[in-house]
Amino acid sequence: MGQVEDTVLIYEQNGINIKNEKSLHSSIKQWYVTPGDRFEVKVDKYVIDLVREDSLIEIQTKNFSAIRNKLRELVKYNKVMLVHPIAAEKYIVTTEKTDIVISRRKSPKKGKLVDLFDELIRIPDLMGSDNFILEILMIKEEEIRCKDGKGSWRRKGISIVDHKLLEVIEKITFKEDKDFLIFLPHELPGNFTNKNLAKILKIPENKARKITYCFRKMKIIKEIGKLKNELIFEKL
Repeated sequence: MGQVEDTVLIYEQNGINIKNEKSLHSSIKQWYVTPGDRFEVKVDKYVIDLVREDSLIEIQTKNFSAIRNKLRELVKYNKVMLVHPIAAEKYIVTTEKTDIVISRRKSPKKGKLVDLFDELIRIPDLMGSDNFILEILMIKEEEIRCKDGKGSWRRKGISIVDHKLLEVIEKITFKEDKDFLIFLPHELPGNFTNKNLAKILKIPENKARKITYCFRKMKIIKEIGKLKNELIFEKL
């Protein structure tokens, strides 16, 4: 592992990054912790969510772009696990400014495992590292909204202020390329297009394009030609 600075206890006790931490991030960190783990430890020049004896654990609820350089540096000398939650079930809780709950309803939107590619598209190259593991948590969560007049016009001024973990439904781990073959079903032709993949997986075509982009970078498939405006891919 990279060198852990002698000031590690100061970082843990001062709670660097904790004061701005959202509930979902904090709860997932607590869900993962085991005896001996340490929070918010500085390793080399980076502050790590959880440091375990043999690995570093980073939790990112969205925007992999924000940490891709950090991850690429850390995997050079450390075992790194990136944890990302996907809300399979979500409840919308709306409050007044005084935190009084006005309503709570179940969202019709349901996240699926395939949604991981919305973020993985930022760092597909990391899956080629023996030091990198991606772990997806399928969760139930509450999305907390506040009727403060500062939010999007689409939400009529209601702001999204927090997300809260209700339950971890399932944990799926991706350690190497072959773990992603679940997204290339047996019924998929040997040579296929994004349209073929989208139809079989029952996903939008733009989602299929994210999958094939990642898989090309991960050398799971290769581009072999075009059919009109459609790229043709071959499984490797």
